[in-house]
Amino acid sequence: MFPTRLEIIPSEGIVEKIQATVPLTTTLTITCLPHHGIERTMRTAVQLSVLGYSVIPHLAARSLHDRGQLTGIIRDCDVASIGEVFVVGGDRKQPAGPYDSALPVLEDIAQYSGGMMRTGIAGYPEGHPSVGPVDLLDALLAKQHLASHVVTQMCFSAPAILDYAALLRREGMRLPVWAGVAGSVPRTKLVSLASQIGVGSSLKFLSRKGPLARKLLSGDRYSPQTLVSGLESRPGNIAGIHLYSFNGLDSIPGGPGQASTPAALQPELI
Repeated sequence: MFPTRLEIIPSEGIVEKIQATVPLTTTLTITCLPHHGIERTMRTAVQLSVLGYSVIPHLAARSLHDRGQLTGIIRDCDVASIGEVFVVGGDRKQPAGPYDSALPVLEDIAQYSGGMMRTGIAGYPEGHPSVGPVDLLDALLAKQHLASHVVTQMCFSAPAILDYAALLRREGMRLPVWAGVAGSVPRTKLVSLASQIGVGSSLKFLSRKGPLARKLLSGDRYSPQTLVSGLESRPGNIAGIHLYSFNGLDSIPGGPGQASTPAALQPELI
């Protein structure tokens, strides 16, 4: 069994919903969307940490207003015993401040935290809609000395994720790779948004894998079980599962929540 982290959206009422349905042993990652801003991400992360959850807030570089805001975030994390963040460029079209990509944020976090803050970075097994594959790889390699792990973009093909992890190893990347996997989510939502986030090819791959896989795509809801089983076929290549929940806490055993906003599917730039 892979260790699993649950990604949530910091929507209204989500703290109470999690407290009622998600065990304290679950690690939570808190996404950062342009229309929410980092402030909501951090507020939710601190609230959940105080309740006893292990939390990893997402920091979108393009949403940071200035370096003072970043130092304040690091200070808030320290007070709330949050020792890890996930840093991406973010999908905001124009930067709100001095950061236009993840690398300078990672550099400043390392400086301001004295190297004590663990940081995750994003990987893209199927590429990115607006960044070329060579540039994506170069950017990832440039950041690895400042990071503790890689989390992949949501993907529906176990071979694509495993091949990507193998590619990173060949290129000298030694960071653990967490596979980005969709939780139980309505099929129509996945199909309609797949092209927007650059994972259409893995959906096509899934549709070609026989009656069982086609059943997963033709039913009311997608199930990640076949994908996770495929990842388990090569032990040691994947460190764990980063589960995109879309605030559907029915992805967690015992969680009765309903699938929520598709905004978490928007691509995050490097």
